Amino acid sequence: MAEKGRSRRTALKLLAVVTGFFCFPTVSQAKTLATSPLRDNLLRPPGAVMEHHYPGKCIRCGRCVEVCPYHCVELLDIRHGLSAGTPIIDIEKSPCFLCMKCVHVCPTGALLPIEQHETRMGLAVIDHHTCVSWKPDSLLMCKTCYNVCPFRDTAIRMEEFRPHVDERYCTGCGICTNACLINRDQGGKAINVKPIYATIKLPEAPQ
Repeated sequence: MAEKGRSRRTALKLLAVVTGFFCFPTVSQAKTLATSPLRDNLLRPPGAVMEHHYPGKCIRCGRCVEVCPYHCVELLDIRHGLSAGTPIIDIEKSPCFLCMKCVHVCPTGALLPIEQHETRMGLAVIDHHTCVSWKPDSLLMCKTCYNVCPFRDTAIRMEEFRPHVDERYCTGCGICTNACLINRDQGGKAINVKPIYATIKLPEAPQ
């Protein structure tokens, strides 16, 4: 009888510890729960509001996922804390092809109804150390990012046989990153999209 009592008390203590972990997180745990999931090549869909508003604006309905014909929009799992259930696009797996269907089905305005050319998911940045066209001793020239860009000669143009990104027109769709042939040892490609517009005001989109 005493043994059963001790087992029960042990089980209750364990339950209290687990409950406390989830209900009363430490400072470090709370920071982890609130940390934005965005990073290079992991982006919000087109039209997303500023990241500090996004988790509160999105109701996790999944309509953006359902309507995407390219299946590039995914929902974050519970490991992402406050952002769990919100949509994300991993452009290395599947970029955004700017069909703009998701922005028209969002019921709360977490994704704003914008046009293709207004999209600013991030900014493509070329790594001059790994891009073969930018290496000073390279005899190769690669135009893959230029060839696949939906705004070729506007968002990406070739100058002196090297690709250049024009930040005024880059939508951050990630088609260039997905197509890039170079995989860096530290992760990512020779051209990566940085989610800089998730935390700063969007520039005016040129007409």
